[in-house]
This record gives sequence, C-alpha cells and structure tokens, in this order.
Amino acid sequence: MAVSLYDLSIQSYLQTVGAVVGILEKGKAHCDAEGMDLDEIVQTRLFSDMLPFSFQLHSVAHHSLGAMQAIEAGEFFPPSNLAELDYGGFQDLMAKTHAELEGYSREQVEALEGRDVVFVARDRKVPFTAEGFVLSFSLPNVHFHAATAYDILRMKGVPLGKRDFMGRMQVKQ
Repeated sequence: MAVSLYDLSIQSYLQTVGAVVGILEKGKAHCDAEGMDLDEIVQTRLFSDMLPFSFQLHSVAHHSLGAMQAIEAGEFFPPSNLAELDYGGFQDLMAKTHAELEGYSREQVEALEGRDVVFVARDRKVPFTAEGFVLSFSLPNVHFHAATAYDILRMKGVPLGKRDFMGRMQVKQ
C-alpha cells in the first residue's frame, strides 16, 4: 500500500499539533496549580541563543498549516510579523491550527501530489516537490519546534511524558 500525501502531511500534522494542544492544557493546569506566571513561560528559552517558547509555537503552526498553504501556493517563506500572544493566545492558535488542518479533505491534499514548492529565504530558493517538502523540511521542523516547546514546559516542571508528546497515534482500527 502506498502512503499518500494526505497521510504524510495532514495525518502527521494533526497528531503533532493535537499533542501540542494537550501539552499546553497540561502546562496551564500545572501553572495554575503552582501559582506560576503563564506569560513568563511564553518568553522562556532553553538556552540563551535559542528562540523562546513563543517562537516554537508559532513555528509549529507555520510548518504545519502554513506548509499546506505553501504547497497550495507553490512558495514557502520563513515566518515573519509574528503576533505577540499570551499563553492563552497560543492555546487558541494551536486549536485554530488543528481545526483548519482538519478541514483539509483527502481529495484536496492528494490533488497536490507532485506539485512544485519553492522555499524562498531572501535571495535563496530551494525547490521541492510537495512530498519532498513535507518529508524533508516541514515535518522535521514541526517535530523540532514541538519538541522544544515540550522541553521548555518540562524544564518548568510540567509533568509531561513521552505519551503526551506523541499525541493520538494512528492505530489500526
């Protein structure tokens, strides 16, 4: 059985974005219980030269839903003009991202198979097929930024485990 672009992209994005929705919920519950400032977490970095929690969450949305929009448009750009959101705003962003990804039909995505996508960063252009873009660029970025957000919450004491990061798996029905 061949794996379709829908399975590679939408199904994978929904699993990871859904997991991020869940870890944000656990993060809020922990901070509320411990009297911690949620907005302090938004600016937290794992290391001084790494981008903050806020960027990690923007990037999860950008490299999932934004990637699908880029495949449709044929061009993908680095994120810019990122909205300053509080913790609740990021919860809303992740929920909206998940809902919009759910709105893609299998037929709609499979019609994009083989399509050209160019990653444009300043004067550099990197050509991909839709499948190559998802597998070698978009998914690794989604997973990196989701893992970094998870790690920041863990560093702040949120009781998360591997199962929280994995999200809803695609088990045999």
